[in-house]
Amino acid sequence: MSSIDKHIGPGDRNSYRGELLKKSLDVGKKVMKKVLTAQMFLFIGMSLGLAYAEVDELSPALAEQANSDSAARASQERINTLADAEARDLQRFRTASQRLESLEIYNVQLQKLIDSQAREIESIVRQTEEIENIETGALPLMIKMTSTLKEIVELDTPFLTLEREQRVANLAALIDRADVTAGEKFRRIMEAYLVEVDYGRTIEAYRSELAMNGVVRTVDFLRIGRVGLYYQTLDGEESGHWNSKNRVFERLDDSARRPIMLGLRVARKQSPPELLSLPINVPEAQ
Repeated sequence: MSSIDKHIGPGDRNSYRGELLKKSLDVGKKVMKKVLTAQMFLFIGMSLGLAYAEVDELSPALAEQANSDSAARASQERINTLADAEARDLQRFRTASQRLESLEIYNVQLQKLIDSQAREIESIVRQTEEIENIETGALPLMIKMTSTLKEIVELDTPFLTLEREQRVANLAALIDRADVTAGEKFRRIMEAYLVEVDYGRTIEAYRSELAMNGVVRTVDFLRIGRVGLYYQTLDGEESGHWNSKNRVFERLDDSARRPIMLGLRVARKQSPPELLSLPINVPEAQ
């Protein structure tokens, strides 16, 4: 037993031992803390050293990777540029192909037109070469047709005499003109014949002068085809017709006044068609 234990009682001795133990534990904790702190700094220092060493070792690799990435970006940019150029060239090619197809179709159609025009030129040349023969054969015929038309007007019922005679005179003058083609001359003659044909199947009312018994009067004429030509004075007091046998106008009795007046109204489309009781000219048998 120590000298301290001799002076301290049992209870105080236990208390004293507890304080010593507590102080020992505190000292141990402080020592442990310092040890751990030193170890930690040592570990961090070693880690940083290793990190710096690794960075030094990886720097060439990182630089190579950076260069590789830069080259890859440049390559991608070139690829994009080439792709855009290819797309533009492809579009131009498609446009040119469509244009070529359209031109081919146009050329085919144009060739058809050229062939057609060539055939037309050949036909015109051939017709031009035949004009002399055509005119040589057609001219006597046209002269004969004009002469015949003049005889028809002279021998026919004398309706619209001045108009019809003027038409025949115009045809005779047309035949002598060098600036009118043979085809145009023939067409005009045929038109005149068609007009004369129409006179035979139509009804017409017109006003003109009538010379009769040395007196010229203005009267209304009624033409029914070529079988009847009638007149009536403007006051309606006198009516008559053309006698084709005697080739003169003759006065009719008062019974013809109303039918002629009614016929004039029908011809002017002022009244519906009706049956007319009038004398007509009957052609004599040859």
